[in-house]
Amino acid sequence: MRNPKVLFLTLYTFSLTGGIEKVCRNFLQVLDVLKDKLKLKDYHSLSLHDKITKQNHKGYKGNKISFGLAALKESFHADIIIISHIHLLIFARMIKLIKPEKQIILFAHGIEVWKPLAKWQQSFLNEIEIWAVSEYTAKQLKQYNQVSPKNIQILNNCLPKNYDKIPVNVTAIRHQYNLTLDDQIILTVCRLSAAEKYKGYDLVILALRDLIKIYPNLRYFIVGAADLLEQKRVLQLVRDCQLEAHVTLTGYAPDAEIEEYYQLADIFAMPSKGEGFGLVFLEAVASGCRVLAGHSDGSKDALLNGELGLLVDPDDSDAIYQGLLQLLNKPASQELIRERQRKVKMHFGFERYVEQVEDLLFDA
Repeated sequence: MRNPKVLFLTLYTFSLTGGIEKVCRNFLQVLDVLKDKLKLKDYHSLSLHDKITKQNHKGYKGNKISFGLAALKESFHADIIIISHIHLLIFARMIKLIKPEKQIILFAHGIEVWKPLAKWQQSFLNEIEIWAVSEYTAKQLKQYNQVSPKNIQILNNCLPKNYDKIPVNVTAIRHQYNLTLDDQIILTVCRLSAAEKYKGYDLVILALRDLIKIYPNLRYFIVGAADLLEQKRVLQLVRDCQLEAHVTLTGYAPDAEIEEYYQLADIFAMPSKGEGFGLVFLEAVASGCRVLAGHSDGSKDALLNGELGLLVDPDDSDAIYQGLLQLLNKPASQELIRERQRKVKMHFGFERYVEQVEDLLFDA
């Protein structure tokens, strides 16, 4: 299809800072590039929950009726409708019922599709195109929801545009936490939620009990918003392990500050078993961190099956301890770090992402 019009439907794009929201913001920039290249005639983005409205993007502050009516209206003028999350599938189904000829594409991120869905959803998924963020997510879609492989394409997430061109100064954070140049920093960036206990920071804390006997200057930062119940539980674990001087929960941090933590860190550790992909791993590698991740989910895609970082069993506390010890005992050379940075940009840079989206839209 030449010069199509695209309608992009999201839950959140600018009002939250999680991984899916980053994907949505990156994708809007891709649509801008494709429009500038005259590949797209135009595009519009509608967000169910955003409060922000700007050029080509409108937020509906959680008003499902207004959002649904707007989605239907805009779909009449669009050739391709792309939805950012399975929770918006009902709107795509409404559009398809009224306009069966419309091309529908769904982003499949992770745990939201790693379970049996309603029968109507399973059936509808075989009528549309799905862009899965990893081979693992594609595998789970096939296993749990009987989606035909011919309906699934792999589109890995990407680094933000110009990610490696932003100057970062870590002096303020070093001063804030009284860090010395002898301190070695382990970092995790994630949301702490009582409902999502799969990120692996508990096991990193437990490993730290023994690691500080060898490396007494270790500091562990967990960066991300936390719900009250989970924050209380994790802080109690820290106290039980007598690690108050070594573990810091920073709470929410804006993107610019998170980039400072990446630059500060020696090791990024998140032995998760619930990552659809793991955008944070790309950011960590691009920032020069050594990385430890789990081997049982989409983290494998993000780390190129171990080329960009160390993969361990996320259920094995000793494997996590041994993995961290290995990274501490054998720091990566600058040559290896630069090679990993080159690879992460080659495979997951914004420019590569634009090429992949263009291929999926126009070369299918």
